[in-house]
Amino acid sequence: MAKNLMADSNTDSDTDTNFLKEFKIPNYILLPNEPKDHISPEDEPKCPVIIFINSKSGGQLGGDLLVTYRSLLNENQVFDLGEEGPDKILRRIYVNLAKLQREGDKFATHIQENLRLIVAGGDGTAGWLLGVVSDLKLSHPPAIATVPLGTGNNLPFAFGWGKKNPGTDENAVKSFLRQVMDAKEMKIDSWHIIMRMRAPKEGPCDPIAPLELPHSLHAFQRVSDTDELNKEGYHTFRGGFWNYFSMGMDAQVSYAFHSERKLHPEKFKNQLINQSTYAKIVGSQGWLFASLFHHSSRNIAQLAKVSIMKRQGRWEELTIPQSIRSIVCLNLPSFSGGLNPWGTPNSKKLRDRDLTAPYVDDGLIEVVGFRDAWHGLVLLAPKGHGTRLAQAHRIRFEFHKGGADHTFMRIDGEPWKQPLPVNDNTVVVEISHLGQVNMLATQDCKSRSLSDPSTPSNHGADEEDDSNGDDSVTGEEYRKFGAADTFKIPDGVDISHLS
Repeated sequence: MAKNLMADSNTDSDTDTNFLKEFKIPNYILLPNEPKDHISPEDEPKCPVIIFINSKSGGQLGGDLLVTYRSLLNENQVFDLGEEGPDKILRRIYVNLAKLQREGDKFATHIQENLRLIVAGGDGTAGWLLGVVSDLKLSHPPAIATVPLGTGNNLPFAFGWGKKNPGTDENAVKSFLRQVMDAKEMKIDSWHIIMRMRAPKEGPCDPIAPLELPHSLHAFQRVSDTDELNKEGYHTFRGGFWNYFSMGMDAQVSYAFHSERKLHPEKFKNQLINQSTYAKIVGSQGWLFASLFHHSSRNIAQLAKVSIMKRQGRWEELTIPQSIRSIVCLNLPSFSGGLNPWGTPNSKKLRDRDLTAPYVDDGLIEVVGFRDAWHGLVLLAPKGHGTRLAQAHRIRFEFHKGGADHTFMRIDGEPWKQPLPVNDNTVVVEISHLGQVNMLATQDCKSRSLSDPSTPSNHGADEEDDSNGDDSVTGEEYRKFGAADTFKIPDGVDISHLS
C-alpha cells in the first residue's frame, strides 16, 4: 500500500514537472552572454512565458505571487516591476533573440514565435506593459494575459481572467498557466490621448504637480521639443489608454479613494474592504443625489464643448444633455469593476442612430453619460446601460473659462484633479485611435471581436478611414504611447500607485 502511494506521488510529481517544462525558458535566452544550452526539439516549450509582477499590488498578494512563480519556473523569467521596467527587460531579451537567430539558433526562433506575456497587477500596471509592447514595434508581438491584482480589474475581467484577486499558492498558479496555454488571441484597439494647456505667465511652471498625473499621460515628461504635437507657450501631455477615459463624478470619487489610500495605505490591504470604502465615498461625496447637492456648473455640458469625428473625417459637435455629470469614453465592455455601460443596442437603435455592439477592435470608442450614482446602478440590471451619446473614431473636449476652476479625470483607473482655465485660455483633451495589440482571452471572455466568426458584425466591409481627415497627425512620435524610452518612473516613486 505504501509503495502504491509513493508511486502515485512520483507520478504526480513527474506530471507537474512535464507540465511546467512547457512554460520554462532557459537562461541563455534571457541573459545575454550566458553559455548556450544544448536543447533537443522535443524539449521546446509549447507556451514559453515571461511574467511581470507588480509586487506592491494586492497588498501582500503581489509579493507572494512573485515567490510562487519563481519557485515553479526559471526565476530569471519572472520579473518584479518594482525593480526594473518592462521596456528595458523586453528590449534586452528581444535583442538577444535576434542575435541568436542570426547565429542560426532555431530554438530562439521557436521562443519568439510562441512567446506569451503574463502581467500581474492593477489596470495601470497592465496598461503600462501593453503600452511598452505597442511602442517596441516588435515584428511578432506577444499576446498578453492579465492577472487581476487591483481594485477594479477591468482589463482582466474583459478577457475572462476574472476580477477577484487570485490565489497565490502553487495550485492556483498552475491553474492560471493552464488557462494561458489554452487561451485564444484577440486584438484590441489602443487610444492616443493628448492634453494641452497654456503655460502660466506667473506662478509655478507646472499647472499640475507631476506626480498627480497618471503614468499613462506622461506624468514625468511632457512631449519633447521635436514632437510635432509640441506647441510653444503650452504644456502638452500625451499618452494612451486601453479601457477608458472618464470625466466628472466617477473620477472625483476615484480621486478621493486614491488620495485616502495614499494617506493610509495600511487600511487598503483587502479587495473587499477597498470596494466597501469606495461605496462609502460615493455616498459622502453626494453623488447619490447629485441634482440636489451639486451645482449645475459640474454638468459636462457646462464644463466643455464636446466634438466627435466619425469615419468620414469631419468634426461635429456632440450635444450633451444638461443632466449628465459624468462622461465615459469606453473601449472595453468593463467599467467600474466589470459593468458594461454601453450594453447592446437593439435593432431600432442600430438603424435610427447608427449604433453598434461594443466591439473591441472596430476602431470606435463608445461615449456614455451618467446623471448620478443612482443612474450608475442601472448597470446592475441584466440589460441596463448608461445614456448612449455616440460612437466615434476621435473625440475632443474643449474647456473654456466657466463656473468651475477644476474637474476630475481618470484614465484606466488612475484619477487626477484637472485645473480649468481661469481666464480666456483653453484646455483641450483629444482622444484618437492609435493601433492594436494582442490580448489573451479565455472562454469566459466578455469582449466581442469583429474578426471572431461567432460574433455578428453590423459594420460594412468598405468603411472609409479618416486617417487623411483634418488635424491628422502622422509623425513617428504620435504613434508611440511613451511607455518605452520616455515612460520612466523616477527614483523614490512608489510603484504601488500603478495598482
